[in-house]
Amino acid sequence: MLNNNEDVLNIIFKIVDNLEYEVDKDNIVTILEKQDHKIQRFFRKLKFRIPEYKKTTLDEYASYVFLQVDGKKTVKDIGENLETKYGDEAHPTYERLLLFLNHIDVNCHYIEKTNL
Repeated sequence: MLNNNEDVLNIIFKIVDNLEYEVDKDNIVTILEKQDHKIQRFFRKLKFRIPEYKKTTLDEYASYVFLQVDGKKTVKDIGENLETKYGDEAHPTYERLLLFLNHIDVNCHYIEKTNL
């Protein structure tokens, strides 16, 4: 269990090993999730048009944060980089950042903690 805010700010995340994603020229990230369930494969054989990948495109802020997740930077480092890049637009920085990181960790499984 995390004891205090300092512990939270020292968490380091990394992108999970098997995650596929693309980054366009504007540094916008699109997550590619392979749709390879046996039911999806079955319906493809029946000529249903089921895309091979589910694509989730992140917005500018989310893409910036996602690309900062490198297995080295702490939550505090990422927050400081956000404030440097976006200034007051990033506020409340850590509340929003932690909510987003928790979401893509727990719900989406795009990232994982490396140091807990």
